[in-house]
Amino acid sequence: MRPRTLDDYIGQAHLVGDGNILRRMIDSGRVSSFILWGPPGVGKTTLARIIANTTKSAFFTLSAVTSGVKEVREVIEQCKREASGMFSQGRPILFIDEIHRFSKSQQDSLLGAVENGTVTLIGATTENPSFEVIRPLLSRAQVYTLRPLEAPQLQQLLDRAITQDEILSKRKIRVEQTEALFRYAGGDARKLLNILDLLEQSTGHGEEIVINDKVVTERLQENPQAYDKNGEMHYDIISAFIKSVRGSDPDAAVYWLARMIAGGEDPEFIARRMVILASEDIGLANPNAMLVANTTFDIVQKIGMPEGRIPLSQCAIYLATSAKSNSAYMAINDALAEVERSGNLPVPLHLRNAPTSLMKKLGYGNEYKYAHDYPGNFVRQQFRPDEIRDKRFWHPGSNQAETQMSQRQQARWGTEQ
Repeated sequence: MRPRTLDDYIGQAHLVGDGNILRRMIDSGRVSSFILWGPPGVGKTTLARIIANTTKSAFFTLSAVTSGVKEVREVIEQCKREASGMFSQGRPILFIDEIHRFSKSQQDSLLGAVENGTVTLIGATTENPSFEVIRPLLSRAQVYTLRPLEAPQLQQLLDRAITQDEILSKRKIRVEQTEALFRYAGGDARKLLNILDLLEQSTGHGEEIVINDKVVTERLQENPQAYDKNGEMHYDIISAFIKSVRGSDPDAAVYWLARMIAGGEDPEFIARRMVILASEDIGLANPNAMLVANTTFDIVQKIGMPEGRIPLSQCAIYLATSAKSNSAYMAINDALAEVERSGNLPVPLHLRNAPTSLMKKLGYGNEYKYAHDYPGNFVRQQFRPDEIRDKRFWHPGSNQAETQMSQRQQARWGTEQ
């Protein structure tokens, strides 16, 4: 069922739709190095193969799970020979799946070949490249984000599978409902096809395959690992872990942590999620939470597994039992929304920097009051543009730490803050 042309490719219209960046690149035949970032089953590998086929480029693949520096250098030598061959159509494409699992030295070994044009690198990753890919490589490869497939695209995939798959097309199939099917697929094409495979295998030959919410739910409950264990482990369980910590249940948090560790999840991924969680869900209620989470991330990087499971557990329990607040998270979201709405409002004159005499004559910095010259290191003055002088972004959470902060601000600003 893997598409072979862009016309058959489902989803990612923001990249491959008419006039969009990858479509223009492919149509021109000049493909530069890039990294595809997105969840499993959204077409990263398929898109790389389509690009190679369309541009008639030699296609080489490496898996970061099984390849070392030696294998990288060997395939680069193959690419050099291919590029210098008399029948070469253009630069060979080197596709690296799970590039986020490459070590720094492995990524370093790619730099020369990418820089001098020996290969066009296409990387695929489910992790944020800014965390996992070294800066020199990022500067040589644009990052494009792929999105989970939505219901219309999953419906298109379902229709195609039923009519074109060599097995399903020979079976009698009745589609009554798709809500459960699409929900369990979770925007993942591979997961949806695996569920269809499960339904086909669990329905006797000669019997009609019925697809509805009841049947899909029952079959998947009977076979909980029948559809893409790695995808389920990576997304559903990390979601359960985060929600358990947010919900202040340390036992549930440790259970889901154990499920991830037993399933082979990258411990640095878990630690990084806890750093984000410490700021997003605990925040000002307990600023030490971020220090604990960041320290845990450093420790896991230094000692690895299996010992890393202990600080991960300690951090998970600490975060789960901590007071919670998302006031900082909501404040920056509200402020960004205001920036989007009101644009670049001018900085009040008394807050502007005045490094030249002309700027001083224009009033830059005039009437600014230096807080440390006043009792308590505070003096009332306006710090926001006139248009939003009364706009509030931070709303204190209902916890002891932020109550004290709010009382301190009330004493300073009264009803003006």
